[in-house]
Amino acid sequence: MTEETEGAPLLDEQLCFALYAAQRAVTAAYRPLLDELGLTYPQYLVLLVLWERGETTVKELAGALRLDYGTVSPLLKRLEGAGLVRRERAVDDERSVLVAGTERAEELRERAALVPETLLSATELGGPEVTRLREELWRLAERADAAAERAR
Repeated sequence: MTEETEGAPLLDEQLCFALYAAQRAVTAAYRPLLDELGLTYPQYLVLLVLWERGETTVKELAGALRLDYGTVSPLLKRLEGAGLVRRERAVDDERSVLVAGTERAEELRERAALVPETLLSATELGGPEVTRLREELWRLAERADAAAERAR
């Protein structure tokens, strides 16, 4: 270790970098599976929410995905252009936009259901390990959200 690097934070010891590297690697592993469906990873996440919840507002969708409206809106526009979602103003509240999957999205649902299992098999992760990782990551997300709130 040189005098310049002594005491400096090391990249590989940073939690944020490990999370970043893992996120990029997982997204890259999803890419070929989603390419077969004609979807990007963010589009896949939008459809997961719609398959789970059915018709929902853009605001609720953005909240579920932990994204802002400015990020969700172009995603929905591309999905709508591909014939996978429809957007329309809510009858009871003109300010609210409802989003729903189309018949074409429903046709993808069964094929998309195989994606998580295929990825887990490829990464050789077992059920208990996945459960533990997911629970720890959600705890980290909650703590980081709380820290961000305190910092505001």
